[in-house]
Amino acid sequence: MTVLVTGAAGFIGMHVCEALLARGDRVCGIDNLNDYYDPALKQARLKRLQGRNGFVFEKVDIGEQASLKKALEDVHDIDRIVHLAAQAGVRYSLVNPHAYVQSNVVGHLNILEYARHRAGMKHLVYASSSSVYGGNTKLPFSIEDRVDNPVSLYAATKKSDELISHAYAHLYDIPMTGLRFFTVYGPWGRPDMSAYIFAEKIMAGEPIPVFNNGDMQRDFTYIDDIVAGVIASLDNPPERTEEAAAHRVFNLGNNRPEALLDMIHTLEKALGRKAEIDFKPMQPGDVKATYADIDASRLELGYEPKTSIEVGLQKFADWYKGYSGA
Repeated sequence: MTVLVTGAAGFIGMHVCEALLARGDRVCGIDNLNDYYDPALKQARLKRLQGRNGFVFEKVDIGEQASLKKALEDVHDIDRIVHLAAQAGVRYSLVNPHAYVQSNVVGHLNILEYARHRAGMKHLVYASSSSVYGGNTKLPFSIEDRVDNPVSLYAATKKSDELISHAYAHLYDIPMTGLRFFTVYGPWGRPDMSAYIFAEKIMAGEPIPVFNNGDMQRDFTYIDDIVAGVIASLDNPPERTEEAAAHRVFNLGNNRPEALLDMIHTLEKALGRKAEIDFKPMQPGDVKATYADIDASRLELGYEPKTSIEVGLQKFADWYKGYSGA
């Protein structure tokens, strides 16, 4: 059988596809290859997947229901979905809010509708985000915490995805798992994320923007640990009970928040360059700290992050210098 991976040319998507292919799964990848960031990076990721046994790709926008249905009509053996396609980024949601609703809400609904009408659908795993914790101040963030105070449109769309997914799991008995990712970084990472932004500016000798005057913490999580959590989730679909639908949510984080300035110093060492820091005030939609409680992920999925930020940033820096020619 075949796993449908949406956002296959994305950062997490490419790595998930590689892991599935490596263990012998067939993968149908879809992506719209949009220009939110340089499509050349998406094409380079896609090139790593194309030509591998068991991988097929369709360029399609999940926000366009008719196009999605047509793109997948000849792929008859899909029985699991890893849904990672989304309009990412907190700050861009202030600039282009419609893109977030179209991709993250309408697109998510289109994927659920596809799953609903496919016979034999075993499990749908989808990307949520640590952003759903919004203005919560209790740390670490637990899946038992209320998440009804988003501070960005991006967070609101991801919480909406969780609610819609629960409704579909209840109504149509589709097993679903939502994964709240915490600040994922590593080789082939997104250019709008801090590790990439900082590396690019450090290597160019430009000042790096550091918000809230550096008083920030993030639960930086290395890509290999995230992929291990995604695969473990996919292999462990929830079961419906008399009390609850077959839907659950997990945190996937490193379970160790890092001070942003410490992260920058670690990246400086990995790159062999000193950073010039441009301190700035807190940005709208941002939060001061993230920290994942992963007790449930450990217990139910066997999830155990293994990569320290020192090791992870060195691997990222080595990749970045090779990819960028810096």
